[in-house]
Amino acid sequence: MNKAERIFEHNRKFIPGGVVSLNRSIDPVRSFVKAEGAYLYDVDGNKYIDYHAAFSPHLLGHNEAGVNQAVVDSIQNNESLMGAGPTLWEGELAELLCTLVPNLDSVQITNTGSEATFHAIRLARSVTGRDEVIIMQGGYNGWHNDVAFNLMDPLDKIDGWKPGKECPLNAMSAGIPSTQSKLLHAVQYNDLQAIENLLKTNKIAAILMEPILQNIGIIKPQEGFLEGIRELCDTHGTLLVFDEVKTGFRHALAGYQSICGVRPDLCSFGKAVANGYPLGVIGGKKEIMDYFIHPDPQKRVMVAGTYNAHPTPVAAAIATLKILRDREAEVYGHLETLGARMEEGLNEIFKAHDFKTTTIRQGSAFVTYFMDHAPQNWTDVISHNDMALDKRYREALIEKGIFHFPTATKQGSISFAHTAEDIEETLRLTEAVVAKLK
Repeated sequence: MNKAERIFEHNRKFIPGGVVSLNRSIDPVRSFVKAEGAYLYDVDGNKYIDYHAAFSPHLLGHNEAGVNQAVVDSIQNNESLMGAGPTLWEGELAELLCTLVPNLDSVQITNTGSEATFHAIRLARSVTGRDEVIIMQGGYNGWHNDVAFNLMDPLDKIDGWKPGKECPLNAMSAGIPSTQSKLLHAVQYNDLQAIENLLKTNKIAAILMEPILQNIGIIKPQEGFLEGIRELCDTHGTLLVFDEVKTGFRHALAGYQSICGVRPDLCSFGKAVANGYPLGVIGGKKEIMDYFIHPDPQKRVMVAGTYNAHPTPVAAAIATLKILRDREAEVYGHLETLGARMEEGLNEIFKAHDFKTTTIRQGSAFVTYFMDHAPQNWTDVISHNDMALDKRYREALIEKGIFHFPTATKQGSISFAHTAEDIEETLRLTEAVVAKLK
């Protein structure tokens, strides 16, 4: 038994499942003790080039010096959790966010992306007077009861789905009241007809969606899909909520919404805002956000949280956003260059070894599907991607010192700390893995 396994066995005595977030559980077990730049180091002395990035928040790389220094300065300046009154720091962060993302008129700061999407749904229900919500099959918008459905369902759970129709609802957890399913609808991504059919009922408060699905790899919108949703929402009085927890700031300083040119009514941000420190954001149009302070108590939406805008993650977020603002061309240019080289190299390797694969990339995020075309939705993925081969590929890469999360279809993330040499070393080791994979 190695050190990682001993740690896991110890933790299992006191923590159900041995890890405090069960989606972190991996087999074989690795226990990481240090992260720096583009690299991870485990308790057994192994070094890895990291493309997991803790589910992608480390846009600048692990422990970026400027961000860490801002945190240290905040602590040394005794910037403690005050718990009363406004603070300079939350105001500075809010102004930065609204300046960098033109579609944000105002924001509230949370601890997690899940909290942000929770608030978005409450706002939408109050604004519209409706209760029902549409989510995307294969999307992930948090752990709470409103949205914890239909992520990576096996094919038999969604068998019989047809274009233009809803997907069967499948809860991701026990303990969700059965009545919740009456308020939720799941549709396939890129299925505009299914969305239109539901909106015609005039019961839908919000469509909550990742503008690109990035929890099942990378599934991009077909031409006109997002624009079509925006038009339908305007027609039927439904709020469009973009969950940019994974796409926000990773793809562009103003979020993916600035790339696609579609303005949501509300949006959530999370993972990349503070470069790995815990922080979420809910923001959008002023007339909607002002429901947090609505003069009518029957319409006012509660927002609370002792740790909202805690000075430590706020300091990290301010520092992160200032780096992205001041070095925008450098950061995103570097990420695009490395991402393009990774995509090109992976395509060359798999083609040379006669694998039917498709590598999809958006900026610094990438994934290789073991199928011969770019998927359009989750059913497409689960029906055609060789999930077992995908997992074996990831496990073999880890053994070579390239860390991708060892679950099929999970996105890879390049950080600003990665170098051209890291990419070339990754491709060299990948070639060795693929040569033996069959």
